[in-house]
Amino acid sequence: MIFIGGISQGRKVLVYTGQLVCKFCQRMAPCQVLMTYYYFSFFFIPLFKWNKRFLVKMDCCDAVYELCTDKGKAIARGEQVVIGPEDLRLLENGKVRPGMYGRQTDEDADPSKTLRCPICKYEASGDSNYCPKCGQRLR
Repeated sequence: MIFIGGISQGRKVLVYTGQLVCKFCQRMAPCQVLMTYYYFSFFFIPLFKWNKRFLVKMDCCDAVYELCTDKGKAIARGEQVVIGPEDLRLLENGKVRPGMYGRQTDEDADPSKTLRCPICKYEASGDSNYCPKCGQRLR
């Protein structure tokens, strides 16, 4: 009898429509949420998966973050999830220098001053790098 089976690595793009602020380039941008895993197949039929990891790839600079497992599983189930900065761990730097976008130091920010978004005309505080309503870069 011939045995046809093996172990392979798989990848699936999950549906996530939110935008995140990238910790690397400080821009608000859409992202892709990916699930990577290993699976065992027997006669070309995948039988079970293990070692699932959830990754977030930013569209702004191609930085890659590891997403916490709980939030990743919720997204895989189709739930609406808000991803925060505490849920991400940087795995691969993006293609731009840190600090290239937004202010360079905290001394440049004046919280008493307000900035007006050129797109939606929303007034944001002076310590913001981007518009909280539409995501447009303010500085």
